[in-house]
Amino acid sequence: MVAPESFSLFGGPLDRIGRRLGLVRGTNTVRLGLAIGVGLWLIIVALALLGGVTGRLFQVSVIAGHARLLLVIPLFFMCESWVGPRMTAAVDTITRTGVVPPGEADAMNAEVIRANRRSSAWVPEAAWLLLAIALEVSGRRLAKYGVTEAYDPSRDSLASLMYFGVAMTVFRFLVYRWVWKLALWSWFLWRVSRLDLHLIPGHPDRAGGLGPLDGVTERFTPLVAAHSIVQSASLAESIAAGTLVASGIYPWLTAWVTLVLLVDAALFLCPLLAFTDKLWAARTRGSGQYGRFAARYVREFEAKWIDAPAPENEKLLGSEDIQALADLAHSVRVVKEMRWITASRRLLTMMALAAIVPFAPLLFFQYPIAELAQKFFSKLIGF
Repeated sequence: MVAPESFSLFGGPLDRIGRRLGLVRGTNTVRLGLAIGVGLWLIIVALALLGGVTGRLFQVSVIAGHARLLLVIPLFFMCESWVGPRMTAAVDTITRTGVVPPGEADAMNAEVIRANRRSSAWVPEAAWLLLAIALEVSGRRLAKYGVTEAYDPSRDSLASLMYFGVAMTVFRFLVYRWVWKLALWSWFLWRVSRLDLHLIPGHPDRAGGLGPLDGVTERFTPLVAAHSIVQSASLAESIAAGTLVASGIYPWLTAWVTLVLLVDAALFLCPLLAFTDKLWAARTRGSGQYGRFAARYVREFEAKWIDAPAPENEKLLGSEDIQALADLAHSVRVVKEMRWITASRRLLTMMALAAIVPFAPLLFFQYPIAELAQKFFSKLIGF
């Protein structure tokens, strides 16, 4: 039997460069993200100072540029630092606890080795970098709204050329890199779901023993927030620049946020559906097994304590039979509450908040802070 290998989706040329520079220590890549995002931002600010265009640089109409460099890029690497160790621990847990039975251990290890090899290869990251450069050279954009996303850099300063030519290319490369990592994770989950897994219907995680995957998905919340920040900042740019009317955007803002939630669900929750058929089968099997066992126990309990006189050598109060009956009822309830997807309410709540909260600042275009404060205090004091 081959010694099991630890699962890791984060590596590759960028990670190795960061380690050589001392910006990546263990699984912590936040320093690398700050060096890239804040470093590019400082260069752009310096060029703006030299070119005398700092006034335009700090207008709301270009806020998405600041958001991408100062918030989104660091969040990319924060998410990587959070989710990487949790992925390793989750895969190790479902292997050691018997969810992956001994007969499938070699197949599981083969999938881990394959995923590790693909994630650390240099070819995919080189391809994403070339694609990002090609899109910049060809003049294409990821979106058609937002001043810093659609503005023509050929008519602007050196700072703007630096942002569009270098910073946005780096930003796109990091986006494609994350899409590749998510694709690898989804494919790995699918391959694992096709193994002959031993799911436990009565497991307290209500996911047959696959509960650690819920914790992995929870660690994607920085990436969910990063997605919403980009969308919100781009809309803020368009409103500030006058290409979108503030009063006209709010009626369909709910639909926009709903679309963002659907995209996030497709990226982070849909991969978990690979286990739905096995979870449903385990729940159906467990309901029958636990139901038959409960029926037999209850019949014997009634025969001993209800239908016949109480045994003289046993006291009713503190009887282990009654405690066992309560424990059995709880076990049956756990089986019936077994989820068809390894996503808890806590996970769904955290992801929803991460997706929705970044859109809150858009309300200040319709309701300025000063006006909101005045209304608040007037209501508070009764005037």
